[in-house]
Amino acid sequence: MSPPPQHREPFVVCVIVTCDRARLLRRCLDSVAAQHHRPDHLVVVDNGEEPGAAESLAATGIPHTLLTSETNLGGAGGYAYGVLTARALGADWVWLADDDGLPGSPWTLGRLLACAADHRLDVVSPLVVDQDDPDRLAFPLRRGLRWVRRRDELGPDVLVPNVANLFNGALFSARALDVVGVPDPRLFVRGDEVEVHRRLRRSELRFGTCSPATYLHPQGHHDWKPLLGGRLTVLVPQDPVRRDRTFRNLGYLTAQPGLRWRRWPDEIRYAWYFLGQQRDVSGWARWRRLSRAGRHEIFEAAPERAPARQVAIA
Repeated sequence: MSPPPQHREPFVVCVIVTCDRARLLRRCLDSVAAQHHRPDHLVVVDNGEEPGAAESLAATGIPHTLLTSETNLGGAGGYAYGVLTARALGADWVWLADDDGLPGSPWTLGRLLACAADHRLDVVSPLVVDQDDPDRLAFPLRRGLRWVRRRDELGPDVLVPNVANLFNGALFSARALDVVGVPDPRLFVRGDEVEVHRRLRRSELRFGTCSPATYLHPQGHHDWKPLLGGRLTVLVPQDPVRRDRTFRNLGYLTAQPGLRWRRWPDEIRYAWYFLGQQRDVSGWARWRRLSRAGRHEIFEAAPERAPARQVAIA
């Protein structure tokens, strides 16, 4: 008689994307290494030129892979590169993180894994809270027709179904990644998470936010401009490059199945913001031009790549 099969713990790989923020990366890695349930492997995608990533990885004591890129792949390309590497390593679960955030407690990953098992989830996100005010959400969550901005507005439920912030501590099963794929590198930054969320909703996979598991992140409210006293908002990043990419990417998103309904509400809200509030005709014309380019999938060409640096695995 053959012996019974051995039970194997799930192989968890943490993927972190960074770009010239060595101090923040070290802080993030230290917090990941301090988890009671530590990931089995770390993958860091380094889009920048600032040194220190290799030393910070070595200090964790966790097996790791450092992927350096001579071309800045952006958040979208960085996560695509890192996720594919994690899957090639045999990951059962992939934990996604950005360098400017960190787990809110040493139990974050353990709680995510437990929540996924208890609720049979394919993807589970922690509650992303403002690092300066953990009672406030770093990014508002939509609950029906209203936006929730504070933790106490969510109620006592452990699971908030069908809602997730995907690139700030979300845990993806291998099955989910095989179904939804990796982020579209053309989106570079802004909109890439929304696009993956779109695929996730259409896939009919089970996902949600585990409210006892927290993830700290700088609040992202400054790029959202209020309309009607804050009852509506529009996304207008302060950085001009990010702003142009955002307008183009939002246009692309509103041409995709599952998000086409957003086009005309966006047209109204941005016209209201630029023409009604700002009296900025040129800004409105720029938004329309970039949004139209996105809908027609007109993306600027990527710069030529320099020879890639060697991948370091430890």
